[in-house]
Amino acid sequence: MHHPALSRSAPWRYITFAALYAAQGIPEGLTFFGIPAWLALNGVEAGPIGAYLAVITLPWSFKLLAGPLMDRWTFLPMGRRRPWVLFGQLGLILSLLLLGAVPAPLEHLTWLSAAGFVVSFFGAFQDVATDGMAVDVIPLQEQARANGLMWGAKTLGTAASLSLSTWLINRHGLDAAVAALALGVACIMLLPLYLRERPGERRLPWTPGAASPEALAMQVGSWRDIGITLRKAFTLRGSIAMAVAGFFFGMVMGYMDALLPVFTIQRLEWSNEGYANTLATAHTFSALAAMAVGGWLVDRLGHVRLMNVYLGLLVLLGVGVALSHAHWMRNGFGTALIGVSQLLIVFLMVAYLATSMAMCWRRVAATQFTLFMAIGNMGRGAGAALIGPAREWTSWPGTFLVFGALVVLSAVVVQWINVQRQQRVMDQLEGEHLGRDTP
Repeated sequence: MHHPALSRSAPWRYITFAALYAAQGIPEGLTFFGIPAWLALNGVEAGPIGAYLAVITLPWSFKLLAGPLMDRWTFLPMGRRRPWVLFGQLGLILSLLLLGAVPAPLEHLTWLSAAGFVVSFFGAFQDVATDGMAVDVIPLQEQARANGLMWGAKTLGTAASLSLSTWLINRHGLDAAVAALALGVACIMLLPLYLRERPGERRLPWTPGAASPEALAMQVGSWRDIGITLRKAFTLRGSIAMAVAGFFFGMVMGYMDALLPVFTIQRLEWSNEGYANTLATAHTFSALAAMAVGGWLVDRLGHVRLMNVYLGLLVLLGVGVALSHAHWMRNGFGTALIGVSQLLIVFLMVAYLATSMAMCWRRVAATQFTLFMAIGNMGRGAGAALIGPAREWTSWPGTFLVFGALVVLSAVVVQWINVQRQQRVMDQLEGEHLGRDTP
């Protein structure tokens, strides 16, 4: 039976990477949005909710340890990244079931945070493998479009998971919610089980096939080679600017993740289902828009110019909400805030991912891209943790001005990013590397 190879089929690339990103969104809809809203509804204050979010964000910072592991070791007859993708998917299924086994979670926030940490660990692990495989097999001219589809699919997965899990938690408990989500991840796992990375590779360890010449050529031979190559790639000015910008992007995203459920439920007096359904609707619309035009806009307007547009609009949003506090209780205000903020953040993330991918040296793509993402997730954890002090030190309008200040810091750093210059330097580095390796 013929099984398609991702490296040879653009449609299968788009379908597979979109599905794998949706699989990342499924647990995030519950852990990053559904559970915080549920905690807020049950009277848990901003500080503990921010602490929970900071804990479950930590594994996304540890991704920098997984990248070198995947660059150095894999089972090449099954592909450079696919064995790790399958391992991450399996771990995600089992860790979701572990989360459902936490007894009386509202009374055991420490255990709830610990189980959420494990879910995030395998989600981050699968994310590293997926990103590495994407950089390996998606041609440069497809990357912006693919990132629009991938981040859009992740956002759709998050929206569906958030809405479904909130409904199930309120009626049947946390264990029923995680069982349903684990089943969804298991269905998506069938795609990487069915497809090969490159022609001639094995689908499973015991089936026929061999390592492809492309995978053998890109495989890094030693930890020393990884260290030298990564040092060259990551000490470039563009790489440093990308990493710092990613940290502030993460702070913006994490801060808003923590702010929205507390603000809408405890200040605007929404229910957790009202919040979940509104956020899920906003995610769905944003995802469809990103899948339709997110990547096209990056190609059309350029990476940096487009990020500047999104950041400028986010600053206006933060300042505008702070100045309009007299109108917060009007019908539609909270809905508009969620809709606009999520649309801008999703489109910003599409541009950020496409830019990060374009800034990577393919020889150590998993490690370099993972470093970018890990630093961004460090920022996401820091942003979530900041909501507690912000609520203590400032008024509600002040919390939105803090958000605007974080966006301004992001915009300042973005000005140091130049994709074309970075690609020219990496082409030069690759030529030097091949020249060194040629007998």
